[in-house]
Amino acid sequence: MNPKIAVVIPCFRVSQHILEVVRGALVHAGRVICVDDGCPEFSGKMVITHVEDERVSVLFHETNQGVGAAVKTGYRAALAEGYEVIIKLDGDGQMNPELIPVLAQPLLHKRADYTKGNRFYELAFLQNMPRLRLVGNAILSLFSKLSSGYWRILDPTNGYTAIHANALTLIPLDKISDSFFFESDMLFRLNIARAVVRDVPMPACYGSESTNLKIHSILLPFLFGHIRNLCKRIFYVYFLRDFNIATLELVTGVGLGIFSLVFGILAWIESISSGVPASAGTVMLAGLPALIAVQLVLAFLNYDIQNIPRDPLCGLQTGTPTA
Repeated sequence: MNPKIAVVIPCFRVSQHILEVVRGALVHAGRVICVDDGCPEFSGKMVITHVEDERVSVLFHETNQGVGAAVKTGYRAALAEGYEVIIKLDGDGQMNPELIPVLAQPLLHKRADYTKGNRFYELAFLQNMPRLRLVGNAILSLFSKLSSGYWRILDPTNGYTAIHANALTLIPLDKISDSFFFESDMLFRLNIARAVVRDVPMPACYGSESTNLKIHSILLPFLFGHIRNLCKRIFYVYFLRDFNIATLELVTGVGLGIFSLVFGILAWIESISSGVPASAGTVMLAGLPALIAVQLVLAFLNYDIQNIPRDPLCGLQTGTPTA
């Protein structure tokens, strides 16, 4: 048991597994904070009734506010109590509590600010994952890389995470999604704060538990959320805080791309209306900027891929959350 570690468990329809999860977390953590998010199965009251350990506390939301809101409530409580590392562990039994020390170790040794599970590290880990989830996670990983800037991580919807208190104090929790987009939003905010994020390999674990995550209900919100975060990240990183060669590549590339598209459409309309084929020069003037634009955007992406945070915030003094 490590007294520096607190575990936050959001509780909603997890009555079948919550007691086992809490007891497993107590083996490795100095505090377990359960947040009953308006659970219709009264998971929080079940923990109070059946777990007699002073290290366990239960917080309640009168109504269901979403998994993100529940985790943020637990984060605030753990910060107020002064814990150094805060683990987010789901109460549905899909996350093995034995991995808590593995997630916490890079943070305790100041090698990372945030760690998360990665079920895609080895092929054997994916044998129990439903195919629909496998495909969905692969697609979401690409969108998450674009929006968060962490190009070397996978499995962005994996909710088994650990965060160092110093990094958490730099995150504006009020601005992070209350819904299932919470993990993706956290990655975006962590990049803005320049936190070091590392993946921790873990197997997929699915049993009799049910999930509250419905693919059809999150597809569009996730898409819009990633587009919004991508635009905000580019503005923060390449315009507000810095103006470098990557900024010039992006601006020039997008500008040339727009010029090529508009000029090409106008030339095509004129050629159709007049019945005169476009000249070779006109075709070149429309096509060449497009080729240059593609090269410049690819150069920008290459810079962005290399521009990942490398120095952990763990040793820094805490400050004001990023806007």
